[in-house]
Amino acid sequence: MNNYRNETLAIRIQNERSQEAEHSVPLYLTSSYVFDDAEQMRAAFSDEIEANIYSRYSNPNVDELLEKVARLESGEAAWATATGMAAVFTTFAALLQSGDHIVSSKSVFGSTHQLFVNILPKWGITTTYVDAIDYDGYEQAIKPETKIVYIETPSNPGLDIIDIKKLAVICKAKNVLLVVDNCFATPVLQQPLKLGADIIIHSATKYMDGQGRVLGGLIVSTKEIIAKIQGFARHSGPALSPFNAWILSKSLETLHLRMEKHCSQAFEIAKRLEGNKQVSWVKYPFLDSHPQQHIAQDQMKYGGGIVTFQIKGGLEAGRKFLDQLNLFSLTPNLGDSRSIATHPASTTHSKLKPEEREAVGISDGLVRLSIGLEHLEDIWEDIEQALQ
Repeated sequence: MNNYRNETLAIRIQNERSQEAEHSVPLYLTSSYVFDDAEQMRAAFSDEIEANIYSRYSNPNVDELLEKVARLESGEAAWATATGMAAVFTTFAALLQSGDHIVSSKSVFGSTHQLFVNILPKWGITTTYVDAIDYDGYEQAIKPETKIVYIETPSNPGLDIIDIKKLAVICKAKNVLLVVDNCFATPVLQQPLKLGADIIIHSATKYMDGQGRVLGGLIVSTKEIIAKIQGFARHSGPALSPFNAWILSKSLETLHLRMEKHCSQAFEIAKRLEGNKQVSWVKYPFLDSHPQQHIAQDQMKYGGGIVTFQIKGGLEAGRKFLDQLNLFSLTPNLGDSRSIATHPASTTHSKLKPEEREAVGISDGLVRLSIGLEHLEDIWEDIEQALQ
C-alpha cells in the first residue's frame, strides 16, 4: 500500500480477513485473548512474540485505527486513548518528570488550561504561557528544564494560526519537543510532523468521528516516543474501547470528503458574515482579513470548518443569537455533520477568568460556529434570521 494516496489508505488499510472472509472488519469485543499453551503465554508477556494479551494493551480494532492514523499523519506509530483530553494528559504524564517545564501558547482549550494550571503542578510540572504568535516569546520562555512546547493551530476558539515550521526550528535548536494539537485541521488539511513537529494529538471525538457518536483520543509520533507513551498507558489504563475504535476507523473512510465540504461551506459562511451589519468582526483562516492568512495558506490545504465572529451588543446579543437559531445544535462539541453553535465565554472557556479569556481573544460576544454538512443555504438562512 506504500504507493496509495491518503484518500485510498483511509479506506483500504484494514485487518487481515479471518477465515470467514468478511469484507467489512468485524468487531472484536473481547477483554482478553486465549493462548495455546503456557509457553506461548509466557512468550507473549515477555514480548518475545507479537500477540494480543488484554484489550487494555491492544485489540485488533484499535490496531487497525492506529495504523491508519499513523499513515495519514506521516508518523511512524500511534497510540489511542479513551478521549482527546486523555491523549493530552497521557502525553505529558508519559514524557515528563517532576521539575520539568512546559511552554504553551495561551490559545488552548479550556480543559488543557485546567491541566496546566491545576493538575500538573501537583507533580511539580509547571507551565509558562506565551502569546500564540510571539515566536521570540517562545524562545525566551524555554528554560533548561523545559521539555515540551505545546500549541493548537488553528486554536480553539480564536483560530490563531501558528507557523509550525518557524516554531519547530526554535524547538529543535533548544532540544525540546514540539507537540501540536491538530484536532481542528485533521491530517486532511495539515500534517504537522512534515512541518517539523515531534508529536501530534487529536481529539478523535471531533472531525475524526464526524457524527457526534463516540469519544476518542489519538497520539502520533516516532516509534521511540510512542513506545514511552504506550508503556505509561498500558499500566495507567486510558484505553480506547474496541467499539469506539471500530467506529472511528470506519469514519476515516469519509474524512477527506467530509472535510472538503465542511471547509467550503465554512469559507462561504465566513465571507457572508463579513458583510452583515450585526457583526463586528469575523475570523476564518483563509479570509483576507485574517492576520495569519498567508501562514494558513502555506501550511493548510483548506481553512477548516470553524468560523468565529463577534456580534454587536456583546454578551446578551451573543446569547440571544444562540436562542434564535433553529437549525444549529447548541452543544459544546464540534466537527459534526450537523452544524453547531457555541458561546465559549459561558461554556467551554467559562472556567477562565475574564482577563484570561480576553488575553486569548475570547470576548463576551464571541460565537463559535462549527459548520456542518447540511445545505449551505439552509445554514445561512438560519444564521441570517437569528442575526436579525
